[in-house]
Amino acid sequence: MELLVELLLSFLPLWMANGLRRLSTLLAAVAVGTTSVRAYGFPDCVNGPLANNTVCDTTKDPITRARALVEIWTDEELTNNTVNASPGVPRLGLPAYNWWSEGLHGVAQSPGVTFAPSGEFSYASSFPQPILMGAAFDDPLIQAIATIVSTEGRAFNNAGRAGLDYWTPNINPFKDPRWGRGQETPGEDPFHLQQYVYHLIVGLQGGVDPKPYFKVIADCKHFAAYDMDNWEGIVRYGFDARVTQQDLSDYYLPPFQTCVRDAKVASVMCSYNAVNGIPSCANSFLLQDILRDTWGFTDDRWVTSDCDAVQNIYTPHNYTEDPAQAAADALLAGTDIDCGTFSATYLPDALARGLINSTDLKRAAARQYASLVRLGYFDPPESQPYRQLGWSDVNTPDAQQLAHTAAVEGMVLLKNDGVLPLSKRIRKLALIGPWANATRLLQGNYFGVAPFLVSPLLGAQQAGFEVEYVFGTNVTTRNDTSGFPAAVAAAKRADAVIFAGGLDETVEREEVDRLNVTWPGNQLDLVAELERVGKPLVVAQFGGGQLDDTALKSSRAVNAIIWGGYPGQSGGTALFDILTGKTAPAGRLPITQYPAAYADQVPMTDMTLRPSATNPGRTYKWYSGTPVFEFGFGLHYTTFSFAWAGAPRGLTTSYSIAQLVSKGRQSAAFLDLAPLDTFSVRVTNTGKVTSDYVALLFVSGSFGPAPHPKKQLVSYTRVHGLGPKRSSVAELPVTLGAIARADETGAKWVYPGTYTVALDTSGELKHTFTLTGQATKIADWPSDSSS
Repeated sequence: MELLVELLLSFLPLWMANGLRRLSTLLAAVAVGTTSVRAYGFPDCVNGPLANNTVCDTTKDPITRARALVEIWTDEELTNNTVNASPGVPRLGLPAYNWWSEGLHGVAQSPGVTFAPSGEFSYASSFPQPILMGAAFDDPLIQAIATIVSTEGRAFNNAGRAGLDYWTPNINPFKDPRWGRGQETPGEDPFHLQQYVYHLIVGLQGGVDPKPYFKVIADCKHFAAYDMDNWEGIVRYGFDARVTQQDLSDYYLPPFQTCVRDAKVASVMCSYNAVNGIPSCANSFLLQDILRDTWGFTDDRWVTSDCDAVQNIYTPHNYTEDPAQAAADALLAGTDIDCGTFSATYLPDALARGLINSTDLKRAAARQYASLVRLGYFDPPESQPYRQLGWSDVNTPDAQQLAHTAAVEGMVLLKNDGVLPLSKRIRKLALIGPWANATRLLQGNYFGVAPFLVSPLLGAQQAGFEVEYVFGTNVTTRNDTSGFPAAVAAAKRADAVIFAGGLDETVEREEVDRLNVTWPGNQLDLVAELERVGKPLVVAQFGGGQLDDTALKSSRAVNAIIWGGYPGQSGGTALFDILTGKTAPAGRLPITQYPAAYADQVPMTDMTLRPSATNPGRTYKWYSGTPVFEFGFGLHYTTFSFAWAGAPRGLTTSYSIAQLVSKGRQSAAFLDLAPLDTFSVRVTNTGKVTSDYVALLFVSGSFGPAPHPKKQLVSYTRVHGLGPKRSSVAELPVTLGAIARADETGAKWVYPGTYTVALDTSGELKHTFTLTGQATKIADWPSDSSS
């Protein structure tokens, strides 16, 4: 009973954060979890029943070993183990295993993860939400963070408190600013997401297809075209996303391609929604034609459904006439694990009716257990370095420093009239707003127990300020201004005012999408009152999505705006490091900040990207209006000058497509990874403050099918710690895939024409070149026979 209570308590934050998905799924997890809170066991390959089975033969390859294991299962054992809370096979000494562990930005509470109530394994490092980590545009940072998450995940597993596979990352592009789960993603740009996810997977799994052992298994989700939860009564469980092959290839799926084909992720999650009439978890075009046949997702890797998404095939998608057919369709399409209980309940009926056979069940089970073989699940612990990790490897000083660095690097300075960094003469602050004393909120969703949480209030105090804190108003409060007078009075007594507000989990989270992009509640009314006080005023805006900051941007009484996302365990420290100038800001917006009218111009259910009579265009590539702050925007405390490294006349002005493709076939595994060129930029700090600089390289031009994007990101890098009057060269490699366009069938082409590359959102440097010759296809796209 004590273990059951501990498990239930550990799930509470997940229920609160998610809304939750389905109570039945979690109750099923609890039923199995009571034996697995401290009991993630390992099979005994020395003296146990499997000792003489090939699964224990370390000289054989993983899929051969896994097939030997599942070959001796009964049909009942096969169907029982089609769900995330797998009971194992007790007669063979195969322990129960829960495939559902979470690790979005640190080891997180979930059915597969249990934190101790105190002492060892009672917490894990809590990094910023991916939307803020994405704003750092620092891929080595992402890999370092993922390495720590996987280290701590392994330590938890060795203590019997977590699984070996983590259902992360969420790599759906953040296309619509109203999406409640956009905070879980790195941003809106598919190229950016491709680089982010590659480095994340390498850090989590311990390399690209590492041998002999994976560190942990990652899971790229949600496949595919998923970016709406609950909008205007339309819910994800039954939504049919109508998407052209061009948009699938060009926008929705590139991050998944990189995750699967290039980073070799070991698992993928199919999404709740249907794509072009077929539920994702029953969609053989997605799960077989694209995932396995085109991208090479091999048979030692598996697909899990999102939780209860197999059940959703039957209802509310109403894709099949009975539950057994829904479970069979999912299995046959390529869904190997049902997060839930539906498959285990209805696959026996499907088997009896001949809708599936034992071979289908064994194929799914072998994929799962081949991945466990690759994790060393069946091998001697003394031969595996990851099996030696323990509590001393959790929340190390390096992990704490990295969590702080990530928060600092991601924060974006949106406005500054010179009030920042705060003058040393400012000693007394009025810290006001619903985020001013935020603690758990710093973590966003899919979080674990943090070792500590530094609120903005604590961060200000630790920075040496005398602070008067006033709550003022809640995020969603509309008609109650009772907290305003105390806030205004505190502002009058202070040397400077910090308003900390924005969004929170009450208005954006899983199962909750926004209806608008305006500041919720009466927060701006309170800011207006603070403006009239006349003291230096800084607005610290938090939350995953962007808000229309037009009023703040245009007000001369608002001296500065800084966006801080969900900054994790050291959020308050990071905020005041920037406000005081201890560290200079250099983050860039990973999403577009739209004006309020945008939410009335296009419904969330419209999956198209290009502008039309009913759509102003989505993301910075296609938006036809004027953003409040554009994708990639971010200010600094210093100034920079830029020059091409080497004389400008030395830059290539013409490339032969045929020659590029010919060289690419010799040098790259796939033509879209073949190089076009590397553009080198000398960045010089011409100011007085040491600062990082994020170099963003965009390309534009009228090449390929019309309409043409306004511009698209083709390369980026982050220059670190550039001192005053110092220079550094930013190397910006550009691949053929980065400049390619998808045709209407989804095939990728490199087109002849005139191209212009530009540095930064403001085009600090520009270079124009031409591609000559015939348009050349560099990547095929399978035909969707079902559409």
